[in-house]
Amino acid sequence: MRYGTHQNTVQPSRKRKRFAPTGDENTMTQLRSSLTITAAVLIGAVWLSGCATNKYVDQHVGAVQGQVDGLKGDVSGLHGELNGVNGRLKDHDARLAGLDQTTRDALARAEAAGKLAEGKFAYSMVMSDDTAKFRTNAAKLSPEAEAKLTDFAGKLKADNKSVYVEIQGYTDGTGSDAKNLKLGSDRAEAVRRFLNKQGIALNRMSTISYGSDNPVASNHTRKGRAQNRRVVLIVLQ
Repeated sequence: MRYGTHQNTVQPSRKRKRFAPTGDENTMTQLRSSLTITAAVLIGAVWLSGCATNKYVDQHVGAVQGQVDGLKGDVSGLHGELNGVNGRLKDHDARLAGLDQTTRDALARAEAAGKLAEGKFAYSMVMSDDTAKFRTNAAKLSPEAEAKLTDFAGKLKADNKSVYVEIQGYTDGTGSDAKNLKLGSDRAEAVRRFLNKQGIALNRMSTISYGSDNPVASNHTRKGRAQNRRVVLIVLQ
């Protein structure tokens, strides 16, 4: 038997070839790196921008909320003032309803002329024959009338208020309408001139004659006619 020798054949190892990166690969690598850096920068910028935006929004929302709260306070204050005005108007209407027509007319005339600061009736004083002592067909003031008007002027000055006085002249029913209108005007003007001598400004007073209209008593009796010969002073504010 022949024994042959077995020889292992050793294949020579093949070395893997390493290729050097080409120019395109280098470019791609650099591009990826640049994109990565750019993305990181953008993310950071967006995050910082988001923080800044939130802070900006928070600040402005707070400012707007403060303005809203201030407006709510203003509205509440206006409601309170409106309620107060409504209350004063109701009081004024109630007082106005209790006045006679000539007093309401006096108030309307003074308001139309822009003479009033508050637009309300203060008080009135009636000078009838008992105090004014007007004789028939006469407009001269008696000593009693002058004394009463002096006290009246003193009260006006003591109150020291911006008031307006309408002086209304009336007559009894004797005589013609034209004559009575003139006589009533003369009586009212006599009162106005005397009050001016007592220190009441002329521009704070006006006169009007109603003649024999609006009698307060019967013109068929001597006593009634004496009551109708009168001057009424309406004090307005």
